[in-house]
Amino acid sequence: MTDFAFWIIQGPGWLLAVYLVVAQCLPVFDYQIGVRMGTQEPSERITKVGEAFWWGLALADLVAYTPLLVAGLIGHAIGASWSVLVLGAALGITVYWPVQSLATVYRARGAPGWHLPKERDYWLVLPIIAGWGTLALFLLLVAG
Repeated sequence: MTDFAFWIIQGPGWLLAVYLVVAQCLPVFDYQIGVRMGTQEPSERITKVGEAFWWGLALADLVAYTPLLVAGLIGHAIGASWSVLVLGAALGITVYWPVQSLATVYRARGAPGWHLPKERDYWLVLPIIAGWGTLALFLLLVAG
């Protein structure tokens, strides 16, 4: 693997892992922490069902996605043979969840009780994350 490919995977990967721990994993234990940080939407803007939905994604990040991503990045950094499988799984999720989240934001638009004043931020940030996940998965599998 070239140094370029290595750092395209590792650099943004670790930034995303830190973000996930702070923005997604902590709110599992107290959703309002995420609301105060601005990383979760308050139920007044998305309804209690919307809050439960976003909390469920945060829980999945805590128990599955974040551990896979961290383990995969560590394995990739040390050249472990298993890292392609583990990091590949995490990168698949990295592509999946932004697409799912944008689909939810799009379909919920105009629903009673759903109001995202910063919806534009979703449309700016999530495609970048999905794009990086796609590129990193390609580099992992091709430059592997």
